[in-house]
Amino acid sequence: MALSDLLAKRRPHRADAARNFDAIIAAARATFTDNGTESSLEDIARRAGVGPATLYRNFPTREDLIEAVYVAEVDSLCQDALRLAENEQPWPALVAWVRHFVTYMATKRVLLDALDRESGAFAACRQALYDFGGPLLTRAQNAGDANPDMSIDDVMRFVIGVTSSPFGSDDQRERILDMAIAGIATRSAHTVRSVAKP
Repeated sequence: MALSDLLAKRRPHRADAARNFDAIIAAARATFTDNGTESSLEDIARRAGVGPATLYRNFPTREDLIEAVYVAEVDSLCQDALRLAENEQPWPALVAWVRHFVTYMATKRVLLDALDRESGAFAACRQALYDFGGPLLTRAQNAGDANPDMSIDDVMRFVIGVTSSPFGSDDQRERILDMAIAGIATRSAHTVRSVAKP
């Protein structure tokens, strides 16, 4: 099942109720990023411009809301992969997506830490990242720019591994990410364009 389908199953059909649903997810996304997943649900409702009863009607538990926000974030990352594949050359598309993925991992760590890793939604999100990131890697490999021996699982584990530690500064994080991206490239792509910002 597509991630958008997971959200669509929960999203109300009535226009005003659907707007409230979307507003709650947007407010929760911002609040969780700013203050963590233990933030007051009443504050999230207020930020969304709805009453607490509306929030709880859509998301009966905190876990339901966290999961919905996570699914929405991963779906956005998957749609970004499609956009890059359509509008960018293979290597710049892969590099841009890897950068977006790392930014996502850094800013959404609080969501990941609060998720039930055994849930069907978590498994679907993980598979979706592979399904949408994999073709970007394959395109770059076919173009001769990415290491042909790497799988998308290799790339994601490698990039997460080298960028998940705390950094002394944003500049240091960018340098280490550049090193990781260079590690994905073939020798022919191992030039300044392999680490160029999108």
